[in-house]
Amino acid sequence: MKLRTSLSKSEFLWNSPVWPMALAGQVGFKMSVNSQHLFFFLSSSRIFIIWAISSWFRRGPTTQDPSTPGGAPRAPSRNLFPKDTLMDLHVFISEHEHFTDFNATSALFWEQRDLVYGDWASGENSDGCYEHYTELEIPESVQHNGSIYIHVYFTKSGFHPDPKQKNLYRRLATVHTSRMINKYKRRRFQKTKNLLTGETEADPEMIKRAEDFGPVEVISHWHPNLTINIVDDHTPWVKGSVPPPLDQYVKFDAVSGDYYPILYFNDYWNLQKDYYPINETVERLPFRLSYCPLSLWRWQLYAAQNSKSPWNFLGEDLYGQSDEEQDSVKVALLETNPYLLALTIAVSIVHSIFEFLAFKNDIQFWNSRQSLEGLSVRSVFFGVFQSLVVLLYILDNETNFVVQVSVFFGLLIDLWKITKVMDVRVRKGHVATRWVTLGQSLGDWEF
Repeated sequence: MKLRTSLSKSEFLWNSPVWPMALAGQVGFKMSVNSQHLFFFLSSSRIFIIWAISSWFRRGPTTQDPSTPGGAPRAPSRNLFPKDTLMDLHVFISEHEHFTDFNATSALFWEQRDLVYGDWASGENSDGCYEHYTELEIPESVQHNGSIYIHVYFTKSGFHPDPKQKNLYRRLATVHTSRMINKYKRRRFQKTKNLLTGETEADPEMIKRAEDFGPVEVISHWHPNLTINIVDDHTPWVKGSVPPPLDQYVKFDAVSGDYYPILYFNDYWNLQKDYYPINETVERLPFRLSYCPLSLWRWQLYAAQNSKSPWNFLGEDLYGQSDEEQDSVKVALLETNPYLLALTIAVSIVHSIFEFLAFKNDIQFWNSRQSLEGLSVRSVFFGVFQSLVVLLYILDNETNFVVQVSVFFGLLIDLWKITKVMDVRVRKGHVATRWVTLGQSLGDWEF
């Protein structure tokens, strides 16, 4: 192998005593752009989803129904509640996921009559919104990590949601949705101590709970605000052609083929820091429920924001957004100057483009090399070590997934470079043994 008479700037840093400072600088730089990467990733993914949804809307219904003669397209459906329909709102609170006790006055939380579907001018603030506030008396089971559910029914005026009242109940005049309104969050107990004194600063009560429940305890939490939206939409949806993530909200009637009004529980602006735990000392829970109409466009934005990440199949703990990251994006949207926000997105996009171009050029350079003349093998191995240290550092600090992916790809490229500067072969010997031979033009090294 021929030795070089000069070193590039990057290799000079790798082979000089200043490499620890360079490594620290690189780590600091990656951590400083963490929030920019996060916001760019979220914004770009949401923009793509919205664009895809809009494309689906423009394409129109083209789904073929195999049950129809000749596979004719399915007919577009209509909203079962026409615009300006008079409605009644019935809200029940229960410990049970499936609600049937409509005669229990203690379960009735709110009843609002003569609402108008598509009305944006009524209400206290002339915005079509209404709200109801009270303090809920919670049963003992909820104090001990039990669940509590909200059941919302919209019926056409004059009808009742109870199927047992045959004269007042109509299936096509009733739309229903429900959800659990408490939230289970995990609390982790860190068994750490001072390495010098051997003492721990953890609360003795927390240590006892860690011994009783293990390193992770699931605790029920409460947020006092929730909004129920009814989407003001009369799109001629076609069953089977509603694009995700909207398809999970549009419910079709099996007999008529038409769809029910879209009901959406909106808690997007509920920050995680405002949740508090429910325990034996909590006897009453404040709860403010708001009803508001919602436009189709804004509902698309909320649905896209709340859709699950495609990386969740790899494990929500590793690749799902943490509560703190979600809150940071919401706070940024609420408090940051719009122009500064736009500038941050633009800088993040430019940074990501240059980063991927650097990866591409690095691969092209090493892939086209026919000899090692002018290259340092030692710097390649040191680059692997450097990338590995950076990756372990950001994993230990639970850095955002986008930054982890960037550093991980950089490590893969550095590992691939080894195959370009060394002859890597795997030989199988005995059943339980395996060794690798690394060959160069100067000789063979065996390990």
